[in-house]
Amino acid sequence: MAESTPSGSGGPLRPVEPAPGPFLSVRGGVGGIAFQLQELAAGAIELDGLARDLASVELDAHRVWTELGPYQNDPPSSGTEAVTAVWEARRAVAAVREELQDIVSQVQACQRDYEAAEQRSLAGLRSGADALRLLPAQLMDLHLGGLGEPLRADFSRLLNRDTMEEVTGNYPVILGLLALNSRTAAGAATVAAATGMKGAGVPDVIRMLAGGVMPQLRPRPVTATATSTAEITLDASPAGLLARAEAVDEDGRGKIEVIRTEHGGRAAFVVIVPGTQPGDAGGSNPFDEHGIAEGLGYGSEHTSAAIREALRQAGAEAGAQVVAVGYSQGGIHAMNLSRDKAFLAEYDLKYVLTAGSPVGGINPEPGISSLHLEHRQDWVPGADGVPSPDTRDRVTVTLHNRVLTPMGEGAGLGPGHRLANYEAGARAVSASGDPSLVASTAALAGVVGAGGAATATRFQLVRTPKPPEPGRPDVAARRAEQSDVRPAGGR
Repeated sequence: MAESTPSGSGGPLRPVEPAPGPFLSVRGGVGGIAFQLQELAAGAIELDGLARDLASVELDAHRVWTELGPYQNDPPSSGTEAVTAVWEARRAVAAVREELQDIVSQVQACQRDYEAAEQRSLAGLRSGADALRLLPAQLMDLHLGGLGEPLRADFSRLLNRDTMEEVTGNYPVILGLLALNSRTAAGAATVAAATGMKGAGVPDVIRMLAGGVMPQLRPRPVTATATSTAEITLDASPAGLLARAEAVDEDGRGKIEVIRTEHGGRAAFVVIVPGTQPGDAGGSNPFDEHGIAEGLGYGSEHTSAAIREALRQAGAEAGAQVVAVGYSQGGIHAMNLSRDKAFLAEYDLKYVLTAGSPVGGINPEPGISSLHLEHRQDWVPGADGVPSPDTRDRVTVTLHNRVLTPMGEGAGLGPGHRLANYEAGARAVSASGDPSLVASTAALAGVVGAGGAATATRFQLVRTPKPPEPGRPDVAARRAEQSDVRPAGGR
């Protein structure tokens, strides 16, 4: 494509490159390729409008020149010179119009070239054509054991984010993994056919399983009850908010936190949602393993309702500005608020912060900013099979620093998923000069400020008990009846 720019313009248009960072890469935001392409398109439209205006001026000049034609034989000072001046003016306007139209064509060609390159790149990723590029890093991750045994193969890192995304974003692979159960595979195949084998199949498969062979995955209503209130000094930076998620998790199972702070003369509320708390799956804790199914498969329907109730109890009035923060599973629930029509009808959700969360398939309503932290060694963010979209209001940060499991600690879901590593990444985000990160952190600060005195209320969320299965007695009641039966003779 030939390059053509007007004189004094500073040269040809190029995409803005992200600012260099110590160990992170940035996708999306005002510095993202998608937004820059949108700006190119908007610029082309504006230039085309100017060219149309000039064409109108050119037409008017030609009409004036035509009307002056009968006077060209008058004395030169009043006839020929006037006609010539109008003609030259029309030619000058035409020259500028033609240059603008040429620039419009160049900008549109530039936009098409960049869009085509981006589509080729994404097509290669989604088709697995470049899957071999993942192999070297994957093999290295597999042998990044704990600090005590750095060369020990650790199968908690059998998949990293990119390879997990390749697997879960591929319908044929999902069908193959489910083929061990014929009923499950048949149901998944039906879902895949209905969607044309397009997109990630994780939400569809979850709903299919819950409606068939795994009814225990069906979500149940969740209640919220305030348990404590305290005055705190809030660090409202991304790292400070993620640290609150760690504190909430340590306070007990099934708890969230609602923080009320003042900024710019108005109240704002921050909702903190912890990560998965394994154990007693399907029990009363909405953040157990089944909570992942509710988040990915059902849009956090009941957890979102409980968060809304917690905000009401914390004093949030209708229309109050809200920031949602979540780690791991908590990030799924936090991001689902951004598309929950009932929640958005009551509250003004301004910003969502997630860390280590599979939220690429969740599309927020326009105007809601979000920042997603993901680690290349963490497979969890890739569990939904969809990379987060590149949009103006949505920024995804990938951390690339090599991390190991600390001495004496269990591998868990791998060192890349450790919240402490994400807190370190969040501090790097705040220190970065990348235009997307500067704009994103400014959007957060615009809601909650830098922090300071705030009121934090903890809430206990409880999932309602399972309803008794039709035709079967309540097991708990049956056990109670049996315990009341005493042997003959009594005690």
